[in-house]
Amino acid sequence: MRHFGHIAPEVRGRLFHQEPCEFTADSPARLLSAALGATLYSPATRPRLADDIVKQAERGVVSMVLCLEDSIADAEVLEGEENLVRQFADLAAREGAALPLLFIRVRTADQIPDLVRRLGPTVRLLSGFVMPKFTEERGIPFLEALSGAEAASGRRLFAMPVLESPELLYRETRVEALEGVSRTVDKYRDRVLALRLGVTDFCSSYGLRRAPDMTAYDVQIVASVIADVVNMLGRADGTGFTVTGPVWEYFRVPERMFKPMLRTSPFLEGQAVELRESLIEHAMDGLLREISLDHANGLFGKTCIHPSHVLPVHALSVVSHEEFSDAADILRPERGGGGVLRSAYTNKMNEVKPHRAWAERTMLRAELFGVANEDVGFVDLLAAGISD
Repeated sequence: MRHFGHIAPEVRGRLFHQEPCEFTADSPARLLSAALGATLYSPATRPRLADDIVKQAERGVVSMVLCLEDSIADAEVLEGEENLVRQFADLAAREGAALPLLFIRVRTADQIPDLVRRLGPTVRLLSGFVMPKFTEERGIPFLEALSGAEAASGRRLFAMPVLESPELLYRETRVEALEGVSRTVDKYRDRVLALRLGVTDFCSSYGLRRAPDMTAYDVQIVASVIADVVNMLGRADGTGFTVTGPVWEYFRVPERMFKPMLRTSPFLEGQAVELRESLIEHAMDGLLREISLDHANGLFGKTCIHPSHVLPVHALSVVSHEEFSDAADILRPERGGGGVLRSAYTNKMNEVKPHRAWAERTMLRAELFGVANEDVGFVDLLAAGISD
């Protein structure tokens, strides 16, 4: 699989200075954690789930979560488990079908070994489990169950803990709770692919819900949690993990109070005025702003609940030619001693030592999402993906 692999090769050749690389479910964890991109959630009870998975893979989705938790009713859990076993058997019978990375979001640790056993040989299609309401106390049984299921099946399985519990939100318990999470995931570092943020649950603790013209960073209680999670668990010194962006809940705006958050000029230059109007109509201007703020705050990838959200996440993950040029200059071997140099674009300072971690992260993103040609912007990437 590869990002933008659903776009025709001649179109990719026009868009990219460096095309996204190919990867598989067996690629190194470092690569997969950054490759997740827009992780699309789907209820595990969908009757044609196998068809949905194949269709979304053909449209550019590279990671999906099949949910047995909040997206389905309590009374539907057994039905959801049985449906997953049937749908995995259906997928396994489709030889040659391109599939995304597949994860199951469970409710309890007991479900992990039980589902792995019931999936049988089709577990080869599974990349891991999403673990809800993760804390040190609740997380250890999940990770122990994962280790046991992995040993029993012979299949490498990853964990994606969801940080969404009140202990992580409340100021008086946050640091202790994050320290506990840090101890737990560090012990199972080789199997923790990414940490996911459950912002909807955080808002629930205070009876809040952000509007479509506000981002998670406009809700100060939520923004403070995101900052502390990145501070303690997302460091670039080798101790951190990939932390993914929160879910965007909207796909159509009922009524707008504030001005749209998309400038007109990039769309005029790309002759894509209708695209801008469509994005605004479907609340995508708020999503695009939140993705940009995710990146600025150290988050990578995003939880998505609607297929229309996938392309914006991926388009804004592509490395611009300017970013690539700066990162390449910073990482040149002869720059190992540090120093300051002017950007090749002559518009900024590149300070070698402080910017090195950024440059390394940018090069990893470039490998997975590609580098845009010098005259290509996110509008071109969005338009190409929509028209495909």
